[in-house]
Amino acid sequence: MTVDSVTSSPPAPPASEKDAKALQFIEETTRNTDSVQERVLSEILSRNSETEYLKRFGLCGATDRDTFKSKVPVVTYEDLQPEIQRIANGDRSLILSSHPISEFLTSSGTSAGERKLMPTIHEELDRRTLLYSLLMPVMNLYVPDLDKGKGLYFLFVKAESKTPGGLVARPVLTSYYKSEHFKTRPYDPYNDYTSPNEAILCADSFQSMYTQMVCGLVMRHKVLRVGAVFASGLLRAIRFLQLNWRQLAHDIHNGTLNPKITDPSLRESMSGTLKPDPELSSFIIQECCEENWEGIIPRIWPNTKYLDVIVTGAMAQYIPTLDYYSNGLPLACTMYASSECYFGLNLKPMCKPSEVSYTIMPNMAYFEFIPHGPSAPPLSKHSPPRLVDLADVEVGKEYELVITTYAGLCRYRVGDILEVTGFHNAAPQFRFVRRKNVLLSIDADKTDEAELQKAIDNASVLLREFNTSVVEYTSFADTKTIPGHYVIYWELLVKDPANNSPSHEVLDKCCLAMEESLNSVYRQGRVADNSIGPLEIRVVKNGTFEELMDYAISRGASINQYKAPRCVNFSPIMELLDSRVVSVHFSPSAPHWTPERRR
Repeated sequence: MTVDSVTSSPPAPPASEKDAKALQFIEETTRNTDSVQERVLSEILSRNSETEYLKRFGLCGATDRDTFKSKVPVVTYEDLQPEIQRIANGDRSLILSSHPISEFLTSSGTSAGERKLMPTIHEELDRRTLLYSLLMPVMNLYVPDLDKGKGLYFLFVKAESKTPGGLVARPVLTSYYKSEHFKTRPYDPYNDYTSPNEAILCADSFQSMYTQMVCGLVMRHKVLRVGAVFASGLLRAIRFLQLNWRQLAHDIHNGTLNPKITDPSLRESMSGTLKPDPELSSFIIQECCEENWEGIIPRIWPNTKYLDVIVTGAMAQYIPTLDYYSNGLPLACTMYASSECYFGLNLKPMCKPSEVSYTIMPNMAYFEFIPHGPSAPPLSKHSPPRLVDLADVEVGKEYELVITTYAGLCRYRVGDILEVTGFHNAAPQFRFVRRKNVLLSIDADKTDEAELQKAIDNASVLLREFNTSVVEYTSFADTKTIPGHYVIYWELLVKDPANNSPSHEVLDKCCLAMEESLNSVYRQGRVADNSIGPLEIRVVKNGTFEELMDYAISRGASINQYKAPRCVNFSPIMELLDSRVVSVHFSPSAPHWTPERRR
């Protein structure tokens, strides 16, 4: 099947009666968006009416929208932190939710350098599972015969910790993969993975990746789709193959498993999969020994119909590299979700990445929207924003997403900026524009300007004894390397260059000092997940940032209002910066990170 026939073919009939029911559910729910939202809010307020949080605002049992909007404030994570900390410390009273908090989901966003803790309740797993159950019925409308093979998905669990009160804190996908909903899921030919549960659930990232790759190679002719959660994760798998193909070929030739795979459950699960196959081993050597890896995905997995990865938002930077490795296979973005809530799905999953829009499912939570952009009224504490309901947003306008969940988050600002692109029935469809205030992102990490400035300040301390300071800086997320890494451009003022300049080694240490200052999500990516490479500092010639300003002014910027950009991705600016680089430095070691007990 050609790429064009997959992406441009009109929707087919439902693949099964089960699919037909799922699609009917989508139609009914989106057709009645406003009434479903009214019911969801009423259910949330009714069940949580006795919580300390809602009582504080004097709802007195009211469950209507007008009372809710007039009495309950719009909040951020920092506003809720005292209540969340009490729950984390073991307070089991009805603080946010009438249902027991089952665990905390750790957000990729951070507060004071630590992952945000999102309280959740057990029944939220049912809602997440429901949304997952809708994905393949939609995909089957566009791509036929996915039940005739398997999906090669690189899925991983991440480190988890416990709060002082004994609740587990872990990423939402780790929670899902470790749940009975996932581990004991019934066989579904449309969701048949090459990776055994034991490989997905192995906490050691090398052992997990290695065995998942072995399974994918052994079953290469059965693979119909290749994926990971994020585009960066799939590229990390390709890089892993580049580094380990010789050992993988050796194991497949002999039918023996790498001795580095020590997990007993992994070795047992692989015993029925890995048999001596010299022919496959020779094929892997032949394909991987060449320097040219263009099209390596369809070369090794020739029946692949599409790649299933998120390539919206910060992940869009990986699209050219994915196209290179896949010969331009379609990129499917299927759903929109976060630690706080699962939101919706892409009803045209085979569209181009630039055209991806997610339909918000109104049964998942109660959704409101703060108008955003140049035409939106300014926000202030004295005049709270007028929030727009899900059914009332307008096409072409941008909004910041606000949610009220069954788990007890009320009018919580998620931080995502969305643009309305259209409607499916009465449910709006949104393009993900960006995370609010995020400057740099490689994988799950999100670094804002304040955090980057703090890291620069901390690293600059090492320069003081050399009478040297950072005059200006900017940055970019370099995704041409695998894994990607942060690049920081520094212009230095060295007051005594003849006698007392910082050495190459000192500037290397500055890289590490910056990494030590970044949040725990970044440091986990560096240390445990190997999803981020060592931070790089490129020192540029004196006067470079003046040239940058001259360039901006020549393109119409105001000299009175010009500020050096703290993040760059415009090619002419990056070419100018790179042409002025005088030295390059990398972190000499990984920063400190441990999955410590949550305070």
